[in-house]
Amino acid sequence: MFGNILDRVGETGPLVHNITNYVTVNDVANAILAIGASPVMADDPRDAVEITAICGGINLNIGTLNKRSIKAMHRAGMRASELGHVVLLDPVGAGASAIRTETAVSLLEKLHLTAVRGNMSEVKTLASGSGTTKGVDADVADAVTDENLETSVEFAKIFAREHKTLLAVTGAIDLVTDGEKCSVIRNGRAEMGRVTGTGCQLSGIATAFLIANPDNRLEALAAAVATMGIAGEIGWSRQLEGDGNATFAKRIIDALYHLDGATLDRMTRCEER
Repeated sequence: MFGNILDRVGETGPLVHNITNYVTVNDVANAILAIGASPVMADDPRDAVEITAICGGINLNIGTLNKRSIKAMHRAGMRASELGHVVLLDPVGAGASAIRTETAVSLLEKLHLTAVRGNMSEVKTLASGSGTTKGVDADVADAVTDENLETSVEFAKIFAREHKTLLAVTGAIDLVTDGEKCSVIRNGRAEMGRVTGTGCQLSGIATAFLIANPDNRLEALAAAVATMGIAGEIGWSRQLEGDGNATFAKRIIDALYHLDGATLDRMTRCEER
């Protein structure tokens, strides 16, 4: 199903520019390296525009904003859009504060986004211009469940159509859509929520998947989401007595490193809506 998409990342080794948050920047870099791509981090406006021009795409993560990084995101994102490069927005914590919400909405409106990757609370904030989150986590009332799956899929499709972008809504149940088709993905472990940065890592590797697979980007985004969930499953299966979330974090990246296309196809749990 998705194995050839993962294999393509390793074969092409895409260069991914990340303006991401300093809480998770090292883990994002290691996750990108683990799948066979290459990361570069540049968040000074004087550097970011030039760097993004030599990359295949940019991952914009608003997790730890400041005046410099906001300016860099707009300038580098605009340059990437002009060049036709992949631009992914990760609206971390949109809805938690005015500056996060304003920045995320502004990037959505001004850039030509290839994809948006966030939890349901963040995406609802983008859709309405305001919202609530639990810090950087989704409000429990917004969680995608089997009971609200149909309405959640329709909301995601409408968002993707209106903003002309791919959308990945991640949580216990993941949704990936281009506005017409929607993949419902059920990989991952609840314990991944106890590890800082798994969402940020997903945004980084998703950008690499999108760069490496320009002819089937919807499938590439879904493959990235499944890949991260499966890495969590494999990593958790290797936990030993006494291991905690720090060990689990490392095991997730190790699982990404060793994951191959055949295993990805075998373990992916995905249905189309």
